[in-house]
Amino acid sequence: MLISALHGLLTGAGLIIAIGAQNAFVLGQGLRREHPWVVAAICALCDWLLIGLGVLGLGRLIASQEGVMLVARLGGAAFLLWQAWLALRRVFQGDVLAAGAGLQGSRRRVILATLAVTLLNPQVYLDTLIMLGAIGAAQTSPLGFYLGAAVASFGWFFGLVAAASWLAPRLASPLVWRIIDGLIAMVLTAVALGLLAGIE
Repeated sequence: MLISALHGLLTGAGLIIAIGAQNAFVLGQGLRREHPWVVAAICALCDWLLIGLGVLGLGRLIASQEGVMLVARLGGAAFLLWQAWLALRRVFQGDVLAAGAGLQGSRRRVILATLAVTLLNPQVYLDTLIMLGAIGAAQTSPLGFYLGAAVASFGWFFGLVAAASWLAPRLASPLVWRIIDGLIAMVLTAVALGLLAGIE
């Protein structure tokens, strides 16, 4: 079980830590201090659920449904482009990007946005439900693999938020905030275009 858990930890970290739409969103929420711990918890819990379902075999079933994947790609791309537009708009509104400016944001809005950027992004399903699920199901101890991958997800999202929260008050320059939001907009747009390019 220990070897499977270590394999799950390393494989999960490799897939989850890769720069993507979800990580860009979490980083942005952490830097703006807009309910970042809620965001990290939702992302980690969604990962745990999807990895678990994948290990149980659901990933293979979903991957075989072309219609479901098409809808997921289109919906995910549309949402990510919208989030990219919001980030780009913040680039030109430096007065609202002071550290902690997001503290007045609606918790409900943040929760819905986090669920959307997680569950409407097909890349999340490919990485967690399908890839990690398939690898975990083939382990001598699928439970050990699952626990290792879950620890990787928990450590990454909460670590990312902690680092961003620590950096936020130290990033006093409006130019830095504009650069960060510009990079987030670029990442989200690139992921969205990648989803659309994958449609046959």
